[in-house]
Amino acid sequence: MAELLTVKDFKHETDHKWTDISSEQYRVYEFSDKDVKIENPLMLSVSKSGGHRIFDAQGLSHYVPTGYRHLYWLVKSGQPHFVK
Repeated sequence: MAELLTVKDFKHETDHKWTDISSEQYRVYEFSDKDVKIENPLMLSVSKSGGHRIFDAQGLSHYVPTGYRHLYWLVKSGQPHFVK
C-alpha cells in the first residue's frame, strides 16, 4: 500500500483559495443518478461557479461540478465538524 500524502505535500500554481479539510475521513457528493465518494480529502477550493476542486491523500485531484443535491462527510475522531 502506498504511503498517504498530507497537506504539506499539496502543491498548486493557481489563484484559487484552498482550505485544509484533512479533518475529514471522506466526503460524498450525491447527484440524481450516482454518488461520488472521496476518501481522505486534504484540500478544497470552491470556484465562483460552485465547482469543488479536491486534492486527496492518495494524490488524486478531483473536480466535482455544481449540481449535486447533497454533500456529506465524516470527520476523523476529535476533529472539527465544520472548517469552512
